[in-house]
Amino acid sequence: MCRLLGYLGPPVRLDALMLKPEHSLIKQSYQPQEMTAGLLNADGFGLGWYHPEQPISPCIYRNTTPIWSDQNLTNLAHYIESGCVLAYVRSATVGQSVQLSNCQPYQQKQLLGIHNGFIDNFRATLYRKLRSQLSDRCYQAIEGTTDSEHIFALVCNELEQRPQQSLQVALTAALQQITEWSAAANISASLNVVLSDGQSLVASRYAYPNHPPSLYWIRDDLSLPGGVLVASEPIFESEHWISVPENSLLIVTPDQDVCTKKISG
Repeated sequence: MCRLLGYLGPPVRLDALMLKPEHSLIKQSYQPQEMTAGLLNADGFGLGWYHPEQPISPCIYRNTTPIWSDQNLTNLAHYIESGCVLAYVRSATVGQSVQLSNCQPYQQKQLLGIHNGFIDNFRATLYRKLRSQLSDRCYQAIEGTTDSEHIFALVCNELEQRPQQSLQVALTAALQQITEWSAAANISASLNVVLSDGQSLVASRYAYPNHPPSLYWIRDDLSLPGGVLVASEPIFESEHWISVPENSLLIVTPDQDVCTKKISG
């Protein structure tokens, strides 16, 4: 399983999220504390952010090397500021290639997305069924082979078909569809997803039929005043981290208001 984080709030330098915390994603890449599968997250990493002057065109930096070995990240993180960031370190599912097209985050227009989890035996189970539901545009946008990118494509397809719906409604619909398919195929799916359009953020802590991976959030910490941070594991010590309830959405509005909502399977 991967480790991920998402941030929404006043602009901060990326090093405040990526480098300075004592249990940053760099530490989690080689010493995670709450992973339920795998030991390391050494199969690449990625981050996406929105520039304040270009909010409709997010930037992405990805690499197939372990995050601890990337010498460019330190320079980038010291000088880039953003009010919305998504990042992750990858633990590749067995059989999946370590290639750039399989690194997250994924992007479609203004939307960024990252996923921690799996669809059991994806290529042999839900691969064709999921792809058959996609529009030509969403189908052709897929570049890699991961279940994560296909989950993101399914959300994008929901938004394309009903563009007035919110991110939380589109993500819920995608999760419910995958649950229905998984139940019919008698397989499991682990679906911690974080999405953002640069203005709001929605994250799921969800799995079928088992318990989902860990996911936490914190708001207005002294190190990130006014901001909301969601992460697979707390990246610094604080008594204010809150565990997202199982099988729920975490919704962060443009004003950094936070609420959770139960997902019905």
